[in-house]
Order: sequence, then C-alpha cells, then structure tokens
Amino acid sequence: MPYEPCGPSYEAYDATAGTSGTSGTSGIPGTTLGTVGAGGADGAGEPEASVPRPAGRGDARRGARRRRTRPVRRPETNVRRLLPQALVVAFLAGGTTAFVAQDKPVGLTVDGRPRTLHTFADDVSELLAEEGVPLGPHDRVTPAPGTPLVAGRQVAVRHGRPVRLTLDGQRHEVWTTARTVDGALRQWGVRAEGAYLSTTRSQAISRAGLTLHVRTERSVTIMADGRPRTVRTNAATVREAVEQAGIVLRGEDTTSVPLDSFPRDGQTVTVLRITGAREVREEPIPFAVRRTDDPTLPRGTEVIEQDGQPGVRRVTYTVRAVNGVRQRPRLVGSEVVRAPRTRIVRVGTRPHPRSVHGTDHLDWQGLARCESGGRADAVDDSGTYGGLYQLDEETWHRLGGRGRPQDASAEEQTYRAKKLYLSRGTSPWPHCGARLTDPAR
Repeated sequence: MPYEPCGPSYEAYDATAGTSGTSGTSGIPGTTLGTVGAGGADGAGEPEASVPRPAGRGDARRGARRRRTRPVRRPETNVRRLLPQALVVAFLAGGTTAFVAQDKPVGLTVDGRPRTLHTFADDVSELLAEEGVPLGPHDRVTPAPGTPLVAGRQVAVRHGRPVRLTLDGQRHEVWTTARTVDGALRQWGVRAEGAYLSTTRSQAISRAGLTLHVRTERSVTIMADGRPRTVRTNAATVREAVEQAGIVLRGEDTTSVPLDSFPRDGQTVTVLRITGAREVREEPIPFAVRRTDDPTLPRGTEVIEQDGQPGVRRVTYTVRAVNGVRQRPRLVGSEVVRAPRTRIVRVGTRPHPRSVHGTDHLDWQGLARCESGGRADAVDDSGTYGGLYQLDEETWHRLGGRGRPQDASAEEQTYRAKKLYLSRGTSPWPHCGARLTDPAR
C-alpha cells in the first residue's frame, strides 16, 4: 500500500525544512510519492495519484519546489486519505476468500466409475443435477439426496437394472443395483455354489437388464425298488433327478409326481414300477323292449310279436400292477360282435267286458272274502298265489293276464276268475269255491 512510502517522505521533508537552498527528496531511493486526485478530501486542484516511476534530477527539483510552497501535512491526515482505498482492497480480498471457500473438492462414483471434481453445490441433489446424473425409483445414492456437501465428501450412485429372473422354476421381475450376475445373486441372497446359471457369474448387467435362469442346488430323495437314494441336484425336472440318482425307468414306469415337474428341496419322489397285461372279455348286450298298443286285444293283454335276443360285445382291459399291487382293470377298447335284437310286444287297449255270460249271478265277493279277505294285493305265505282269488302266475298268464295277478285291478282279477270258472268250475278253489253258489256258506 502507498501509505508506507509516505511516512519517510514527510520525515525527509521535516529533516530538510530548516536547511536553506537544499532540495528535499523521498526517503525511498528512486521513487516519488503519488498524490490524491482532484476533488479529494485535502483540497481541489491536486493532481491524480500516479504510478511510481524512477526519479531524475528534474523530478527532485520539482519536488523541492512543491515542498517549499505547500504546507506540511500531518501523518494522520495522510492515513485518512488512504483509508478508503484500504477498505476497497480488503473487501475484494474478503470476497475472493469467500468465493474460494465455497468451491469444494468431492468424489463422485457412478456405477463404479470414480472421479474427483470441484463444485459449489450445497448438497448431494444439487451435485447430481449439475453433473447430469438422473435418478430413477430403483437407483441408490450414498449418502442420501439432500445430504449437505463438505470438502472431501464421497458420493456413490448405483443405477437400478431390471432382471427377468426364473429362480427354481418361479418367474420374477426384480431390480438390482449390482453390475454383475454374481453381485446380483449376493444382493438377493441366492446361493450360487452348486447352482445352475444360464450365464456366467461374471456376466455384466447393463442398464437395459438381462434374462437370468437360476436353479439352486437341492436335496431330493428318490424311493425306488424298496430303498431311498438322496442326491444333491440342480436338475430342472424330476426325470433328470431320477437319472442323476442312477435309476432307470423302463416301459410304463413313472413317478409319484409328474416327471416334467420341478423337484423341490427336501422332496421325496417314489418310483412306480408298472407291469401290465391286456384282458379281452365278451360281455352281453341287453336287448331293448318296444311296446305297441293294439286295440284288438283286451286291456291288460300282451302278445310278444318278436322275441328279444341279447347281443355280444368284446371288451379289452388293461390290468396293471404298481410295485406288485394289482390295480383295477381299465377299459381301453370295445367292439360289438353281435347286435341285440329288440323284443316287440303288442299291448291290448280294448276295455274288458264287465260280465261273462253264465257267471254274473255267482257270489264273487263272497269267494274273494274267503280266499284273500277281499284284498286285491294279497299274497299267500309261500308267495305262490296272489290277488283276490289267489291265482298263481302261470294260470294268470294262461288267462291272458300279464305280470302278477296281485298287481292287476280288482275288475280285471274278477273278469279272469270268471273265465277260469267257465273252463274249470270251482276246482281252482277247493275250500272256498262253494261260496259262489251258496252265499250262506
């Protein structure tokens, strides 16, 4: 600052003021003191401050003349002149210091690529915005966004990567910030030792992601031929696990779970040894019965127009034994050897006559009370005779009835009993026949 040269200059002036005829010079050899410009605090008309330059003889003479004509300035007055300049310089120096103080060296690592940079950012979010590092919902930042930045702070950004993962037969859509398959497996807690991977563990995972199939090593027990065999496997199917256990499937052999299913850890699979044979049987085919109404026949009368005949069907079964236990036969095919023939029956629909000539005057109600107690559905203890008049089925059918006599109506039973009387008299009723002619009995 120009304050320090001023002091000696005035001292030099004071030292020579009492010596007449001697020109005064500055106390710093080869320099001259610059003055405050016009309009300054010390008066008007003074020249502006100039840059110090080497002093010659003319400058020395001019300086002596000025000292002789100008009143002496006190040192404190000169301090007042230079104080504003000092404040400006101090302000500029302080601003520069504050500017430098806000510039911080920090470290930024993005997906494993480190670099060191200087920043004026106040926190992690501003730093990432300045550096053009976008963040997605699956990205990870350490320390967290919004953390204040200080000199030396290390910021790490790991971008999320989508992985289409099939783990032990189950499909998943997952995200990872790891850059390799090995790192992703560790991040998910998947044990890679002994596992099958569709790619290498060192395979890089790009920002676009990848498709990964993983089958971890599992313990599976195979029960075959009466003994268990436990294997450690990363097989994709039960069939592969069975083969790894050294078990050969022959013919129709299978397992207790589908062979193409995924073997689970701790699962027990039973091998089913299957032996089988074919059986061919001939089975009857029942014939159908077709009934047609015939108004020329009395009601209740049936006439077989065509007899029925059963058919024959040849049926093929497979009979299997599973681990020595015979199973239920399974139908595998059939063919008709002979078709059945339908029975055709004509059924009378003509109403029965209410009377039979020569029998209407007899006491049929008395006979019925004696034979069956007057009950149309009565059956004797032996099951041979039934109905109002206790007729057997053979006699009933000979009289034109169908089915059993006890199933027919009382009107039909009486009609057919009258017909029987015309042909045989009271002999069919040896104990109660006399009731027909003698109601008192």
